[in-house]
Amino acid sequence: MKHLLFAALGAAALACSALGAGAATLDQVKQRGQLACGSNSGLTGFGLPDDKGQWTGLDVDFCRAVAAAVLNDPAKVKFIPLSAKDRFTALQSGEVDVLARNGTWTSSRESDLGLLFAAVNYYDGQGFMVRKKLNVNSALELNGASICVQQGTTTELNLADYFRSNNMKYEGVVFADVNEVIKAYDTSRCDAFTTDVSQLYGERVKLVNPDEHVVLPEVISKEPLAPAVRQGDDQWFDIVKWTHFAMINAEEFGITKANVDEKLKSDDPGVRRLLGVEGDFGKGLGLTKDWAYRIVKAVGNYGEAFERNVGQGSKLKIARGLNNLWNKGGIQYAPPVR
Repeated sequence: MKHLLFAALGAAALACSALGAGAATLDQVKQRGQLACGSNSGLTGFGLPDDKGQWTGLDVDFCRAVAAAVLNDPAKVKFIPLSAKDRFTALQSGEVDVLARNGTWTSSRESDLGLLFAAVNYYDGQGFMVRKKLNVNSALELNGASICVQQGTTTELNLADYFRSNNMKYEGVVFADVNEVIKAYDTSRCDAFTTDVSQLYGERVKLVNPDEHVVLPEVISKEPLAPAVRQGDDQWFDIVKWTHFAMINAEEFGITKANVDEKLKSDDPGVRRLLGVEGDFGKGLGLTKDWAYRIVKAVGNYGEAFERNVGQGSKLKIARGLNNLWNKGGIQYAPPVR
């Protein structure tokens, strides 16, 4: 019984310590005057710096939205490129304030790693890319194929599950670094490349001859991609979560970067609450009442960010699909600000 009591006290002490360590994220960001955002090291459409160090992407815009809400300046972000292997450790250690790096929300990543995924900013799924000359039309035709895959990801696990469930065999060509995976595929060291469908489109544009490759129709997993924070700081978790919700609600109300100032004059009570004209719904978040206005003014609504980074206004031209609003055939849905 004594051992059980000590164990319980020890667990409580650890929980309190974790809470204390993480509870000051908002204050730390404000004091620093900059948001530390864990980003992909170079994925077209999601997180990619150009030759001048200017970052673009859907996840990049999300971090800029958080900075706009908290610091009233979308430029006050330091983007820290992280590999798949290092991303969660960097968040756990406090190197970054938020991880916005096309990471899949899973149960073990929350329960075992002490993380919280705020909201799904991109509903994805795993697929396969092959060369057109192989005349493969389905992933079910890949029995015996060699497949390039990144080590230490849900992608690697899903690949094994898919082939096992379909009584198929494959040879894994595995690398820890995604750039090595892509290089191996592009130089024909494997027959197929598997990762999230969005990433397949993003990486295809970098290949030597992009038009010679096709993404197969099968989607073999659920990959809810979501920004993550550390457990133990409910206020910061809420800020990150509601940043996404604000962008979704803005799109639903038809509020854009171009018309947000005009929308301040709207008679719609939902619009007025969202933009801070009525009520003070930023106070509970530790933000100003115009926090959502700042977000839309800086980066636009979710639809705008999607279209310019991965949608029809981008090189990728990915259809909205599941990432459309709930009332337009998708499943992007945000609770109301009220």
